[in-house]
Amino acid sequence: QVQVVESGGGLVQPGGSLELSCKVSGTIFSINAMGWYRQVSGKERELVAIMTGAGNTNYGDFVKGRFTISMDAKNSVALQMNSLKFEDTAVYYCYVESRGSNWQPLNYWGQGTQVTVSS
Repeated sequence: QVQVVESGGGLVQPGGSLELSCKVSGTIFSINAMGWYRQVSGKERELVAIMTGAGNTNYGDFVKGRFTISMDAKNSVALQMNSLKFEDTAVYYCYVESRGSNWQPLNYWGQGTQVTVSS
């Protein structure tokens, strides 16, 4: 059974920094990409950042150089968030895009971690 566990959320002042971490455990045949999405209550989930196994990255337009995604070989992904703004307040979800042994798509979500930017 695959588990996706996030950590690192919390309360931070505007302009501050936080680092989110996510680790995947269990049997995964092949990971294509790992990344982060966020969701504010009443709004659609939106892409924050995603990285492929080849190291290609894609960021949401609102990031504007403030966040950096990184991934290691141990099925972990991190998101360093700097210069946080009030509007970055959301639940952040780790996302894993993978393939099974029959090359079928298998995608997983973490349970979410709250990030609150407040003075």
